[in-house]
Amino acid sequence: MATRLFSLFFFFISIGIHAQSSTKELIDSLNSINDHQKKVELCLRIALSLQKTEWSRAIKYIELAEVEATKTKNSELTLAHVYVTTAKMYASKEVFDVALKYYLKAHDIYKKNNNIEEVNKLENNLAIIYSFGKNKDKALQYFLNVYRYQKYKNDAVKLVKILNNIGTIYLDKNADSSLYYYQKAHLINKTIKDTALKIYVSTNLGSAYVIKKDYKKADYYYNEAFSLLDKSVDKPVKAFVYQSFSEYKLKVKRYDDVIVNAKRALELHEDDVYRYSGLNLNKMLYQVYINKEDFKNAVYYFKQYNAINDSINFEEKAVNLERIKLEEEYKVNAQIKTLLEEKKRFKYFVIGLILVVGILILIILLIKYRNRNIKNQLEREKLKTKMRDLKENLKAKNMVLIGKAMSEIHRTDSINEVLKDLKQIKLKTISKEIQQAIDIVLKRLEKSLNTDNWKEFELSFEQVHQSFFEKLKNDYPSLTPRDRRLCALLYLDLTTKEISQITGQSFKTIENARTRLRKKFDLTNEKINLSTYLNTFKSL
Repeated sequence: MATRLFSLFFFFISIGIHAQSSTKELIDSLNSINDHQKKVELCLRIALSLQKTEWSRAIKYIELAEVEATKTKNSELTLAHVYVTTAKMYASKEVFDVALKYYLKAHDIYKKNNNIEEVNKLENNLAIIYSFGKNKDKALQYFLNVYRYQKYKNDAVKLVKILNNIGTIYLDKNADSSLYYYQKAHLINKTIKDTALKIYVSTNLGSAYVIKKDYKKADYYYNEAFSLLDKSVDKPVKAFVYQSFSEYKLKVKRYDDVIVNAKRALELHEDDVYRYSGLNLNKMLYQVYINKEDFKNAVYYFKQYNAINDSINFEEKAVNLERIKLEEEYKVNAQIKTLLEEKKRFKYFVIGLILVVGILILIILLIKYRNRNIKNQLEREKLKTKMRDLKENLKAKNMVLIGKAMSEIHRTDSINEVLKDLKQIKLKTISKEIQQAIDIVLKRLEKSLNTDNWKEFELSFEQVHQSFFEKLKNDYPSLTPRDRRLCALLYLDLTTKEISQITGQSFKTIENARTRLRKKFDLTNEKINLSTYLNTFKSL
């Protein structure tokens, strides 16, 4: 069965190094390339060239290829390509568990991207990897998937190969199922020209019929396989037929046929005898010679068997040791990679946390700033309202002052008119008693006119415009009471005409008084309004 499983590789999987430039030239080329896609391809070529001699360096270039793959345009598909190459490298070292992990990674990516052709190739490789392990059911599942795809593609050669492989998987567990797939392959064989493939299928059919103990049909298919052997057929194919036929003859105890065919197979294996095929052939021969009681030849082939067995055991130990070493290296690298990724994630988490905290602080500051602005705006609105109320209140009080001043004018005018009328009446009156009475009234009215009504006005004005007169007096002590009154009326923004009416003075007199007042204030600039200037004398 082991021989047959190795034959699976003959059909589908090809792991090796293509002819290429020296590793040093490839590395030199890598340093001069900027294109990430080209770097990936070059890293993979370097890794393949180093895999037999410097495995650790080969893995370093695989890791570099992974990094470069993430920078390419189609990073996912490029990564899948890297994973496939990595899987093949580990498979070449028989580290199948690690190879399987990389194949599955690539399989997931191609499946996600709906790349059916690549999925099919990988499922074939996965089936082969599983067939070397204990999971034959999984191998069959993938082989059947590949079979359905190749049937859809109608590729005769590939169909024969996959059917042959499925038959081989079934060979030890269900001979009928094995025959079913071998026969399907045999039918398609008639349409193809691949002689080696025809030989493999015919030989396997012979083996299946041997298990079924249908020796007539077994002979038929073995004869068919032998009839196809010619000089163009490779030695491994011929050796496979002779060895399989020897195993058949050993079961039916045709010892002479066993000896002839086993020796032919050994001759074909002379360049690579220290393998399982050589081991099995020598074992068959010494068993046959013992049965024939030819102990001399039996001892010879037993020694050969022992030598090959020791060599294989030594090789297997070396391979197992290397496999264990590579598996451990992979685990360590995986752990390091995981730690680095966790460190990277933690770094991003910390950066993200800092950003979130920064944003929260910024939001809090903005809220505070907004609240402060709202508060300031409310304060400004309150201040505006207060100023408006104060202005309206001031305006109202100014109107009261002006009203008092106007009332005083009317009162004075009325008294003057009464005085004038009484004086006329006195001149016309003959009675002395009446004249005396009129004189008493005139004195009282004149006394009323002499009262300093402006004092009351100044007191009322000072209540509204606190310290105006005090500041005016402090800054301009030379001002007369009449000047201060005029200043008060100008402060209330009254016109010359209005002031003339209030004071009873002529328009010209008021204009002259204003001119004198400008001189006292030293207002040489005619553009400065006297009322505006006086409004600068606000309360302290």
